[in-house]
Amino acid sequence: MTRPAILAPLALPAIVLLAGCIPEPADTDPQSSFFAALASHCGKAFAGELVSDDAADADLAGADMVMHVRECSDSEIKVPFHIRGADGEWDRSRTWVFTRTDQGLRLKHDHRHEDGKPDAVTMYGGDTADSGAPRSQSFPVDEESIALFRREGLDASVTNVWTVEVDPAGAEGAGYAYQLQRTVAGGAPEERFFRAEFDLTDEIQTPPAPWGSDQAGS
Repeated sequence: MTRPAILAPLALPAIVLLAGCIPEPADTDPQSSFFAALASHCGKAFAGELVSDDAADADLAGADMVMHVRECSDSEIKVPFHIRGADGEWDRSRTWVFTRTDQGLRLKHDHRHEDGKPDAVTMYGGDTADSGAPRSQSFPVDEESIALFRREGLDASVTNVWTVEVDPAGAEGAGYAYQLQRTVAGGAPEERFFRAEFDLTDEIQTPPAPWGSDQAGS
């Protein structure tokens, strides 16, 4: 697989350069711009790959990955995340759910089994703590998710911070990145870093529906 273009770092100057060809309206807040950028890819799917090298993700190194901006409304965007396993079978259990709230943006992870039933660890995530940037938003773990992680014996996850980066359709070198990070400085027992990147300049065939997509409440 061709390695997708690396997105600009989170530093403000890089973001300005990346977005330079598509100026932001002066009255548009960063979160609205981010949501609109993601929505601009609605209905399309893109290939990507793991670009981090955490030992915990060794089984995903080189695996085919696909993101599909499948469902969009003014308040919610659902993005299934498909991964092909070493056996050649696709895991279609994951969907990223982005929601606009009165306080900002929310990211949740909808995890399903192949029969459509929710996983024991599902609908976890967090809300933005600040306005972020037009191309990048971070989601610190919320209290509901912390309680879920502790109940399921996943104490290492209670300091999770998810970061998502996205460029609008038509931007030069457009990309999407999904990142999970926790740090010892932030209270984690050990460092954890996962990052997958997708090339938004090269649309691919849309994948089958994620598991559970035809279930009530999906």
